[in-house]
Amino acid sequence: MAAPQVPSSLPAARSSRGLARIVPPHPVRAAVVMLLFTAVLYAVEFYDQMSGQYLDNEGIISRNADGAWGILWAPLLHGGWPHLWANTLPFLVFGWLAMAGGIRQWFGVTALIWLGSGAAVWLVGPSMASTIGMSGVIFGWLLFLLARGFFARSGRQIALAVVLLFFEGGMLFGVLPGNPGISWQAHLFGALFGVLAAWMVARADRTPAPVR
Repeated sequence: MAAPQVPSSLPAARSSRGLARIVPPHPVRAAVVMLLFTAVLYAVEFYDQMSGQYLDNEGIISRNADGAWGILWAPLLHGGWPHLWANTLPFLVFGWLAMAGGIRQWFGVTALIWLGSGAAVWLVGPSMASTIGMSGVIFGWLLFLLARGFFARSGRQIALAVVLLFFEGGMLFGVLPGNPGISWQAHLFGALFGVLAAWMVARADRTPAPVR
């Protein structure tokens, strides 16, 4: 008779480490991904400048059938070099930190924020305006980083959230209306989908792995 097998504690240990992680498991690879992504943004803006900023009209145009395509590529577009420069540092930092759960999780989180916030802006955003910029995704990453520690009950991630809140907490006022020419809707919906992503990731990480 075969001896009974005791379920291994390794899956639980891996889950625990994943919940507590605050930096990417492969930091150099994550940095390369973010730098390449940033290079794409700069290449798109360079082309836009050379074409007379034609691409700026290809963003999200709310409740317009053709403008719905902007959900896919609006974050890649920016209203000039100052707009892109202002987004570059938080894009690099938050995007890199959001890879703490691995590159596959990061793609899922980013896709949810990117498409979810874009669709919401298309539904309720200002009409006859082209919404562009990576700000919605950046706000989503920030709120993902702020909220995931509380959902995951991770002291290390909560500590990181406190540090981010101290240095970047002023960004959160961007979800409020008041600044003409700035899409507070993109910021708000990006933030909401970032919180949703944090909840989904923490829930998935707490689900026990099947043991054979």
